[in-house]
Amino acid sequence: MQIWAGLGNPGAQYAMHRHNVGFMAVDALADRYDAPAPAKKFQGWVQEARIGSEKIVLLKPATYMNESGRSIRAALDFYKLDPEDVTVFYDELDLAPFKIKVKRGGGAAGHNGIRSTIDHIGAGFRRVRLGIGHPGHKDRVTGYVLGNFARSEIDPLADMLGAMTAEADWLAQGDDVRFMSEIASRMQEG
Repeated sequence: MQIWAGLGNPGAQYAMHRHNVGFMAVDALADRYDAPAPAKKFQGWVQEARIGSEKIVLLKPATYMNESGRSIRAALDFYKLDPEDVTVFYDELDLAPFKIKVKRGGGAAGHNGIRSTIDHIGAGFRRVRLGIGHPGHKDRVTGYVLGNFARSEIDPLADMLGAMTAEADWLAQGDDVRFMSEIASRMQEG
């Protein structure tokens, strides 16, 4: 069993923010893998899905971004899993828009949701970094991440989420390199 947590902020006003792409990823996975309706648990919303041969707990913390780790810790404790069994999907400023990179460990790089997760479960979890690009200057970052995806970005966003869900079995198996490679191939074909 694994926990896949998407980071974001709850509420309709945040739904299309770049900062909520982690929530979008979990929603796309739930749709693709026919997860039942979400249940309110662990200070968030939980759905269970089978991806390949793995049972995956899909989690969207409802604690707001800065406290995401509380919700992830609660799920981790309930299922008696280790931080290595957790994958966190989140927005990454330092990646080109709609690129996906996977890594384990590391720091928060200024991301408050990742900082909270590290504070609550340590740094040993897997990260699926969903590229949103950088606005160019650090003074523009807050408005950029808390702004909606532009209309011209909706199709590439849908393509990225579609490629990610289509190749999720590789991630479930722990083959991060194949997961990234297959997504890159799909994105080039599209």
